[in-house]
Amino acid sequence: MRQFLAALVLPAVMATSMSWGIAAPASAQNLFAPVVKVNDQAITGYEIQQRARMLTLFRSPGNPVELAREQLIEERLKVDAARAAGLVLEDADIRVGMEEFASRANMTAEEFIGALEGAGVSEQSYREFVRAGMTWRELVRARFAPRVSVSDADLERARAALTEDSGVRVLLSEIIMPITPQDAEEVQDRAARISELDSIPAFSAEAQRYSASATAARGGRLDWMSITNLPPQLRPVILALGPGDVSDPLPIEGAVALFQLRDIEETDTPEPDYAAIEYATYYIAGGRSEQALARAARVRADIDTCDDLYGIAKGEPAEVLDRGSYAPDELPQDIAIELAKLDPGEVSTNLTRSNGQTLVFLMLCGRTPALEGEGPSAEQLTNLIRNRRIDSFADGYLAQLRAEARIIELE
Repeated sequence: MRQFLAALVLPAVMATSMSWGIAAPASAQNLFAPVVKVNDQAITGYEIQQRARMLTLFRSPGNPVELAREQLIEERLKVDAARAAGLVLEDADIRVGMEEFASRANMTAEEFIGALEGAGVSEQSYREFVRAGMTWRELVRARFAPRVSVSDADLERARAALTEDSGVRVLLSEIIMPITPQDAEEVQDRAARISELDSIPAFSAEAQRYSASATAARGGRLDWMSITNLPPQLRPVILALGPGDVSDPLPIEGAVALFQLRDIEETDTPEPDYAAIEYATYYIAGGRSEQALARAARVRADIDTCDDLYGIAKGEPAEVLDRGSYAPDELPQDIAIELAKLDPGEVSTNLTRSNGQTLVFLMLCGRTPALEGEGPSAEQLTNLIRNRRIDSFADGYLAQLRAEARIIELE
């Protein structure tokens, strides 16, 4: 959500989102024509456009148009099933859900709606997004929660899994491709093509040709890293890959990222999870110009720790240097990806801000491990197990609904 808020105030990102294959058709008649029929319900091109635009703002990985189409098909099935079960939410309930969703971004529903509308997403599209999610959640709870029980043996197995004395580390390659409103469609098409690769040499060749990361010269190859170094939202994406597989394109600020898993291994030493990541950013005018990169190289040569940056920034405006400590899930996604590659005291100059006009000199100050304690309570573990089992039932139910549905692709 924090990344979404950043996107709302960046005109380049807005322009990009309008260009990623989700622009309105020239004819309004085509825009509102059905493109998919789910049983007796139609999904229009306008609805897909709106959802794709919203997903782009939320920086959901993958092709936003394809993902929007899939989500809307599933939501038709979900709402249909709820209606057949006699479950229909009142408008007041939906409004509460809209407020709750907006509160995750520290906004009221009105503020959130205004921000969405400024980016081309209508209030009605947001309302239907929330309605579908709430309706399915209530249906799933009513249908499956009474069936789920958690035994003492279940709790013991879960606690043992959480305290298992092992860790996971991964060997990745990366491609970071800058994107602008002018080349958005070309970059997205290229990213979609690369995501279909299953060859490590082929991915390496693409990285050498297109990646703007410092790893490009070595084919995008990163060193072994603990899975806990990665941003929390990226971990399941990586763990779902097999060796040679490439992730879906992942939108980050001003760029698109792709990751290939080269290898994965379990270690005997448990990898620490982190409660906080401390880092500093020093902003250098000029983007990736020769002068700005030369300035970054001089700064890097003159400092050893984050504290040294205060001397570098002395006499400059306060906003050129920012330092803070944040929980891993609070980090902007592009920052989190870069920090995952660094040890304390190391620096990255791969990122920019202000539509590429400002170079980000990023330094990792340190990581604070999560405190070891007694672990989650019995109540917390019970809720975790119950929710996972309900989710499993829900996934099976949705698969059944889809298998029984009449889904017709009209275009």
